[in-house]
Amino acid sequence: MRAAVIGTGSMGFSHARVYAELDGVELVAVADPSATARARVANTYRPEVYDDYRTMLEREKPDLVTVAVPTQMHVDVACEVMSRGIHVLVEKPLALTVEDGQTIIDTAREFGVKLSVGHIERFNPAIIELKRRLRAEELGRIFQVRARRVSPFPGRIQDVGVILDMASHDIDVIRHLLGSEVDRVYAETARKAHATCEDLLSAILHFSNGVIGVLDVNWLTPAKVRQLAVLGEGGMYLCDYLTQDVYWYKNTAIEDTWESLNMFRGAMEGDMVKVHFKKQEPLRAELESFVKAVREDLEPEVNGTDALVAVDLSLTLAESGRLHVPIVPRLVREAAC
Repeated sequence: MRAAVIGTGSMGFSHARVYAELDGVELVAVADPSATARARVANTYRPEVYDDYRTMLEREKPDLVTVAVPTQMHVDVACEVMSRGIHVLVEKPLALTVEDGQTIIDTAREFGVKLSVGHIERFNPAIIELKRRLRAEELGRIFQVRARRVSPFPGRIQDVGVILDMASHDIDVIRHLLGSEVDRVYAETARKAHATCEDLLSAILHFSNGVIGVLDVNWLTPAKVRQLAVLGEGGMYLCDYLTQDVYWYKNTAIEDTWESLNMFRGAMEGDMVKVHFKKQEPLRAELESFVKAVREDLEPEVNGTDALVAVDLSLTLAESGRLHVPIVPRLVREAAC
């Protein structure tokens, strides 16, 4: 399959690398207006390079394309690619607005192409293992999911704030793990270092199944932390995205009465077990999944609808942060009408 990448910044370069390494895939071309960015890929992987992505599409006719341009350009670039019958993976977030996101989804449907979105944490082996264990109900009823995603400010991110760029990862992962929708949110936000957008978020998500989601996200922390904790009757799972480790802190208060979980009365400290599973690079798994969806005519693992919900929830959190009130997400309100 002939693959191409539009936008060869940090993430686009990584996509080019993985395409160049995948069996059955040929990285035929990349496009970027920056000569420096183009040269970096060209010198390493030897694809054809273009300063204009339209020229690249016309001459190279790829089967699939990664769109890794700034978020504000996603709708124009993705729709142009799909209008030529080419399958697309759009880096997250899907779009700056719900309207633009819906336009991308509608265009994919109109031209009969696959649309996937780069919510890469779905492909983290730690999340895959955690999802498997939650499905098996090893934790019993789930009470709360708490995400902490903090790091120094990345100067390359200028067009969106920390919610769309970072919190959208955890929004998507928590929805994926719970299989439930958010019915209201409350957020506090602040801007301390970013020139135009929020760079700190503290938020609560209330899910329709009663689980509480808690987000602690910022670009103000000297140390990079990527963690997710799932609290339930059986104890707590702690997941580290960076090391791909999962730990199970057991609740011994219920070990002898598991059949009576409806009588949950609290928690006592128990054993901590490190969970073992096979680790792999999430981006490679993501692109392998995308290629498989194209080759075998399957629904992508992360489709446009999933990504649109993440955009809507991100924008709702930003609005709540501005107004300091709880808000029902737009897509939830529209579905109720």
